[in-house]
Amino acid sequence: MSEAMRPNERVPYSAIVDRPPLKLPGGAHLAVWTIVNVEEWSIERNMPRTVLPPPMGQPLQPDLPNWAWHEYGMRVGFWRFVHVLASAKITPTMAVNGSVLKSYPRIAEAARDAGWEFMGHGYEQRPMHHVEDQRAAIRATIAAIREVTGKPPRGWESPGLTETYETVDLLHAEGIEYVADWVLDDQPVRIRTTKGEIVSVPYTLEVNDIPLMALQHHASDELYVRGAAQFDRLYAEAVAGDSARVMAISIHPYITGVPHRIGWLEKLYAHVASKPGVLMWTGEQILDWYLTQTR
Repeated sequence: MSEAMRPNERVPYSAIVDRPPLKLPGGAHLAVWTIVNVEEWSIERNMPRTVLPPPMGQPLQPDLPNWAWHEYGMRVGFWRFVHVLASAKITPTMAVNGSVLKSYPRIAEAARDAGWEFMGHGYEQRPMHHVEDQRAAIRATIAAIREVTGKPPRGWESPGLTETYETVDLLHAEGIEYVADWVLDDQPVRIRTTKGEIVSVPYTLEVNDIPLMALQHHASDELYVRGAAQFDRLYAEAVAGDSARVMAISIHPYITGVPHRIGWLEKLYAHVASKPGVLMWTGEQILDWYLTQTR
């Protein structure tokens, strides 16, 4: 492959105040999508995240405490999400490792039967920089999702939002239509690839329980506090500027799915539902709408 483009070559600068307004159907102001991140953590490797530092500060394998922290999410936390989302009448997008669909078929079946969108999240939960053959991993993820759902995923979120300079070109070449890795705007953005364009659907590093809880160690209510503030500001800007905005809520079963946090997610959804003109969409619904706005 020839030398890949840098990010600023793929996405020319655009000030949001200079763009033509984006219009949501029915006079809506804001599209909100929920991303449920479902991953498989291999006990044979260092854990992607840790809740309990290793004794003496030295990483240990097998890392049973932190593996079990994550496994709780698969056994219990995920099912709280299923209940909360169904109660709120929200269809989320599930960012899922391809390996999860074989190792946790009960989760795959529940998400499929509930009509959730499946979005590729790498085949294994490891940075794209550490994947020996990115194209093969992308293809394996797409194949695993197609086997469960009967169709390939349209969207992709890399593990940890990691990409090499070539990742987006490989994703586009394999039929992926949108990505969540490029957290740089409150509206969708077209990204240049070597063979065409792919769309960035706005994701979040701020209303995301990994930074909030696992890294910044906020109190359990912070997802609600920050999420409500984010929602209120985006809603006000969309109304004032008469141009739509997109908001993401990113959650993980082993973090927000625990008993002392799940209620704050319910409160956030209640706050979002209190305003008129809000569409609770999936990533692919946002993609389809945006493409009709900008052709």
